[in-house]
Amino acid sequence: MLFFTLILAPPLLLPGSTLTVELQNGEGVTAVGALRRWDEDGNHRKLPDPKAKIDGPYLDAKAKKIGENRWEFKDLPAGTYDLVLLAKNRVRIEGFQYVPVREFDPFFPQDAKTGADTRKFLLEDIRKSPHYENKVVPLYLGGTDKAVRVLVMLLRDKPTSYEHDFPGAATLRHEIWQYSSNYGAWRKEKRTKVLDRVLLHRDELRRWTWLWDPKLGGIKIKSHPVTIKYEIPKSFKESKLKGLFPY
Repeated sequence: MLFFTLILAPPLLLPGSTLTVELQNGEGVTAVGALRRWDEDGNHRKLPDPKAKIDGPYLDAKAKKIGENRWEFKDLPAGTYDLVLLAKNRVRIEGFQYVPVREFDPFFPQDAKTGADTRKFLLEDIRKSPHYENKVVPLYLGGTDKAVRVLVMLLRDKPTSYEHDFPGAATLRHEIWQYSSNYGAWRKEKRTKVLDRVLLHRDELRRWTWLWDPKLGGIKIKSHPVTIKYEIPKSFKESKLKGLFPY
């Protein structure tokens, strides 16, 4: 009788490369991180941490500062990343992708747009819909004539059930929503994709600037070096970036 031994080979790791981030107006930046949120099908690679800190996000890699405004990731594994910038005075700037909400749907490109009439209708629908949070703000919309995805900021800084254990608690999270066109009528999908969730004192939250930019998302790393050039606005209020501002 013959016996065979099955030897399982380790999973194939694709070679990584170097990602260099060149910042303009980046003197106040204190950290540059890279995050692989999604797998190829748009599923979470790691579920958002409900205990995450606004000033200490989960990152798959951290860059090393190699110049006044240059940061470098060495041997970054192949994949698609979003970048996270942390800066002085409670500033966080983050990339995102229009990730699929339904199974088997594709990612939308970073520069996806939507028509003016559709945009107006969806913004109005979100404004009129009931929400648990007292502030629900659509930040970016992008898609096709069949489906539109929305990066939404959901904030509750009014008293919640957390008050007993954490007086003054506020919650903030970001999600991707999808509206699908059904014979010309737009319908919001029940399923959403959560990017993050933080819990902190409302007085601290109101001091933060947490902005989003699709230009910092969907960065593909393969086997060749990649350089990203990014200009940080001198004035966030006057820029086109959207998100949380001190209030």
